[in-house]
Amino acid sequence: MKRTRTAGFYTTCAALAVLFLTPMLWALYSSLRGRTGTGSLGLDNYRQLLDYGSGLPVYMANTAFVALVTVAVTVVATTLGGYAVARFTFRGRNLLFMLTLSILMVPHSTILIPLYIMLDWLGLQNSLIGLSLVLAMFQLPFGLFMMRNSFEALPVELDEAALIDGCGPTGVLRHVLLRGVLPGIVTVALFSFLASWNEFVAPLIFITDDEKFTLPVALFNLQSGSLGAVDYGPLLSGVVTAAVPCVLLFLLLQRYYVRGFVKGALKG
Repeated sequence: MKRTRTAGFYTTCAALAVLFLTPMLWALYSSLRGRTGTGSLGLDNYRQLLDYGSGLPVYMANTAFVALVTVAVTVVATTLGGYAVARFTFRGRNLLFMLTLSILMVPHSTILIPLYIMLDWLGLQNSLIGLSLVLAMFQLPFGLFMMRNSFEALPVELDEAALIDGCGPTGVLRHVLLRGVLPGIVTVALFSFLASWNEFVAPLIFITDDEKFTLPVALFNLQSGSLGAVDYGPLLSGVVTAAVPCVLLFLLLQRYYVRGFVKGALKG
């Protein structure tokens, strides 16, 4: 009976793996395939993608910059915020936490126009920094929720022992708790990276110069070929190019990501 359950489990996992990998493998094959009817394989689609517009390296660099700034702002803000909400008692703590989580109930598309006006007032319109700050704001509710639960999963005795040894609140965070909440930090960083790397609507609204476009916006402009027909070859090449960093990063951080969900996010 045990062997049957084990075989069924692995069979189900294999079937799900095939189900999820098939679209990716089809996209990879199609990106290497020549024009319809030729049946040849090559890198022509990737060459066309490389030279499109301001150039693929420019779009990749813009996307990487936005993603890294978003991750940095989100991780720092949610780590400090989660530590404060989980370990300190102050008036309005629960209200502040609930107000931050309430952002999740507001569709992002409904606040893009007010954010557009605000960024213009701050002089950050058509700026990658401004776009990064907007995307970081979108990630704050989930990140704060994750980090608060990650800190609450650690015993308070760790803080008390560090305080007795002479550490202040900042020292407790730096020298004792950060290592314990590392899975939660990695999970927040991974979610922030994937969301900002693949974000399309916000860059489309806030960025107007071609040399500042992120990769999703560039691929949207690339999709129209002659006479309005979709040129699938270069488009799928862009899809594969955009997916590779996400897949590699997920595989690299998978251990911490799973541990973060099991240890922190499901506590409550």
